[in-house]
Amino acid sequence: MSLTDRAIGQIRELIRSGALPPGSKLPPEAELAAQLGLSRNLAREAVKALAVARILEVRRGDGTYVTSLQPSLLLEGLGGAMELLESDTAALKDLMEVRRLLEPVATALAATRISDEQLAEVKTHLDAMREARDDVELLNLHDAAFHRAVIAATGNDTLLSLLEAISGHTLRARIWRGLVDTQAAAGTLIEHEAIYTALSQRDSTLSQAAALLHVSNTERGLRQHLGVAGRAEDAPGTAGA
Repeated sequence: MSLTDRAIGQIRELIRSGALPPGSKLPPEAELAAQLGLSRNLAREAVKALAVARILEVRRGDGTYVTSLQPSLLLEGLGGAMELLESDTAALKDLMEVRRLLEPVATALAATRISDEQLAEVKTHLDAMREARDDVELLNLHDAAFHRAVIAATGNDTLLSLLEAISGHTLRARIWRGLVDTQAAAGTLIEHEAIYTALSQRDSTLSQAAALLHVSNTERGLRQHLGVAGRAEDAPGTAGA
């Protein structure tokens, strides 16, 4: 472990222990360095690294603060990391496999927790998808919003952030298949309607089954298309995710 890594670990421990709770201000650099037995350069490098990770926030002229440490903030960089894998066919397949493992169970959980207001939001996006069935980009935007609303109903921000990162990574893929497969919109709508119906019945088993069928079909379409398109820049994709 490098000296910088150790310095990062020391500051993390202050946060984990509650000595520096969310929203608190760090001591001035010289004081922090002395407190941790570090050089000022090491303390500075550690703070920079933790700021990149969204654990700390450096406010010019004011000081350095611990962020809210909310999952949505800490996992914000995950989407960017996923985008780096955009041209990696194997990685894209792996991401879809992860989604198949997580999203059906999350949808089942949503069925047990979703409120009437949240269900109405899901239906709003479903209705918008029906209206946009001939507009591929708009269809897929509401498709993504539909799934976000479903997962948000679980009340689990970490789960939402993880699945958002994966779905965001495949947005181009969904649009691509929508452009080349005129049947994609119809199939997507049927599958989303099944998910909504199961959620409206608060049936967790049926919701999980409907989501699994949808995500599995999405993954199968992706694999088939990637088998034809290879690594072409505009071609990695599947519709109706």
